[in-house]
Amino acid sequence: MKLQSLLEVETVAAQMVGRFAGPETAGHKAALFVRAARALVDTGVDSQEEARALFVPGRVEVLGKHTDYAGGRSIVAALERGFCMVVHPRTDDQVRIMAVEMGDYVDCVLTPELEVPQDGWTNYPMTVVRRLARNFGATLQGAEISFLSDLPPAAGMSSSSALMVATYLALAAHNQLSEREVYQSHISDQLELAAYLGTMENGQSFGDLEGDRGVGTFGGSEDHTAILCSRAGHLGQYSYCPARFERYISLPEGYALTLGFSGVVAEKTGGAQALFNRASGLVSAIVECWRQTTGGDEVYLADVLASGPVAAGHLRDMLAKVQDGPFGAEDLVRRLEHFMCENGEIVGPAGDALASGELETFGRLVDRSQWLTADLLQNQVPQTVELARLAREAGAVAASAFGAGFGGSVWALVEASEATSFLADWAAAYGLAFGEEVGRASFYLTHAGPAAFALGE
Repeated sequence: MKLQSLLEVETVAAQMVGRFAGPETAGHKAALFVRAARALVDTGVDSQEEARALFVPGRVEVLGKHTDYAGGRSIVAALERGFCMVVHPRTDDQVRIMAVEMGDYVDCVLTPELEVPQDGWTNYPMTVVRRLARNFGATLQGAEISFLSDLPPAAGMSSSSALMVATYLALAAHNQLSEREVYQSHISDQLELAAYLGTMENGQSFGDLEGDRGVGTFGGSEDHTAILCSRAGHLGQYSYCPARFERYISLPEGYALTLGFSGVVAEKTGGAQALFNRASGLVSAIVECWRQTTGGDEVYLADVLASGPVAAGHLRDMLAKVQDGPFGAEDLVRRLEHFMCENGEIVGPAGDALASGELETFGRLVDRSQWLTADLLQNQVPQTVELARLAREAGAVAASAFGAGFGGSVWALVEASEATSFLADWAAAYGLAFGEEVGRASFYLTHAGPAAFALGE
């Protein structure tokens, strides 16, 4: 499409009819797209030039806390909040990425030797630029990219992963990556693309697509799967390593999701990065203990546990005897117990309960997941623990913290007709409990949104 066609709110909004639950959401997104398009024009891009517009959502993790990179399962959904990105293709290897709301930008070159800063927002798109150059060669062409987002940053809603996915999509279409033999030999569908993008973030290789340093966090592909594979109005249940679709679950009729951001940012840099990586480091240490003791070749914790009927008991006994290494026996056993409960006893049964409308059972299972997260995974802060408790007290069917942890947000399932009053009561109760954070906290009504899409496609 021409860039000119992205400069009128009504024109842009018309291209999003049916994508979101309400027309007001499409109108809000259209205004963001227009601002992003205007930013390109203001830098000298001719409005008659070609452009592409992308919406890339954040995600809510309903269940499956720190399970994906261990080969486990999760239930996720895309949000109706995310990145509105406008892309103007170039014929050279230069890339300019503009964060319009921040009034900031970065210029870089598509090269595997690109120097990428590890702090700040530019880490995420520049890591994508560097990895694409490493995996797809020297013939890649750049782009001028501008974006705005209505997704709160560092709130546990995958703003960083969404920005990486958006940057990838911005460059992939222009360069026709999916037509290349190396792409087709590794990636056959959106699930495999999500897995590849997960390795962009964690730095691992993806088959012959060589890894890089990543952004510094060692996660899986849950976020990227939700962003690329969600269906509006539904939750998606997946298992990972490799990523596999299990089912879509409709949200119960008459119910909606609400989100409460605690005001405690869930950063993935500095000391917070070390805390986040500890959870995955424990899983790696557990698997390595098994491999060294048994001579097995399992790579993921889920495969270890599935290797035999007594594998779980044997593994627990092994871990209890650990005396050397980066983690103590008690921490290793605790991490094992969390994965076994969350992955084996909660995700599937909770999905069954929600699918069959057994909301009381669903709420009890979510309560257990929330308790296990605080007690065993130990990645919660008092604010998120209290937010979940207050949501249930205010009448939510279910509520749980989600995301990397150490801050972030809580989701709550409530009757749609009561959502406005629920949000007001929830925010007021949280303000009484944590007055210092309430000025930074925010509360939203949302719907399970669509996967990433390009306008006009």
